[in-house]
Amino acid sequence: MQPNRDRYFDALRALAIIRVVLFHAFPFATLELIFPSMGVMFALGGSLMVKSLDRSAVGAVRNRIRRLLPALWAMGLILVPLMLHHGWPDHPSWPRLLLWIVPIADPPSSEFGYSAAGVLWYLVTYLWLVLLSPLLLALYRRAHLVIVLLPLAGLVALSFHPDIFGETAGWVLQNVLAYASCWVLGMAHREGDLAKLHPAAVLTLGAACVGGALSWAYTHPVDERMDLTSIPVAYSIYAIGFVLLLLRWSPSMGWLARARPLDGFVSMVNNRAVTIYLWHNVAITIAVALFDPLQLWKIPTQGLEYAADFSIAMLLLAVAVLSLGWVEDVAARRRPRLSPFVKRVPALPSGPARGVAVVPGYHS
Repeated sequence: MQPNRDRYFDALRALAIIRVVLFHAFPFATLELIFPSMGVMFALGGSLMVKSLDRSAVGAVRNRIRRLLPALWAMGLILVPLMLHHGWPDHPSWPRLLLWIVPIADPPSSEFGYSAAGVLWYLVTYLWLVLLSPLLLALYRRAHLVIVLLPLAGLVALSFHPDIFGETAGWVLQNVLAYASCWVLGMAHREGDLAKLHPAAVLTLGAACVGGALSWAYTHPVDERMDLTSIPVAYSIYAIGFVLLLLRWSPSMGWLARARPLDGFVSMVNNRAVTIYLWHNVAITIAVALFDPLQLWKIPTQGLEYAADFSIAMLLLAVAVLSLGWVEDVAARRRPRLSPFVKRVPALPSGPARGVAVVPGYHS
């Protein structure tokens, strides 16, 4: 893949993470419709997985897990003792707490810790898709379209029998099925199959997926309002439409290097992708809790008080990134550093070269 294409992926990932942060700070449904971040991030992950799988399937899976989990462990070391300290009367037995180490299902949390644990479904889903990637790639190379559509068919079947696997396993399975098609489309991109599709066909299919999903959500309101994210099948199809359109073309990103502040920001978001994702909701929750104590409501200009609250959240997030972002460097076998504004940092020499390792969506 050409270098500019890597920066296109980096730009998509940065945009996806920014949209996630903005949605949790300003939860307007329109933000979900403008850009389906999760579908895009899973598609990028699937694409970047293929090259490493061709080198070594076991090594690729191991490296992805190694890059994914240390940031979660750092959060667990901070959050679990805090939850216990603040009172967790119905806390689970210690075997279930092991989900903070190997998150094959959502790690448990108290009400106090929900702002942090509530976003961990993404890491759980990513982990399962990484584990399934060798099988998914092998199946995709045998039956392209069938494997793209198979998770969607499974999601439809699950929607008719949502309780068949129980609450915990059913939630995990729903998320995996909802985003597996995007993951496989990412593999199709890396294999060059999306580039072979006629542009008119991609535009038509992408528009049909987006339009069809929106039409279904509009005609099947949830609690008397249109809520695409509450209809997993429709939202999955919506994300598929976006992924098709975004990965079929690869615009030149040479201009990004000339826009140095923006280029540095994109690099920063990619270098600290997991840390930003894990801690952004905590920062927002703390900022909201400080709204009254800081008397931000006294700010005379209407709307400016919310901008001030958001600024506090971003300051807290910056503190988390500076304090804990180095964990991602250690996980990537790079020299730990406070500054994340670096495109590439050589890995520490530690024996034979290994397959490319990728943070959820970050290609070193």
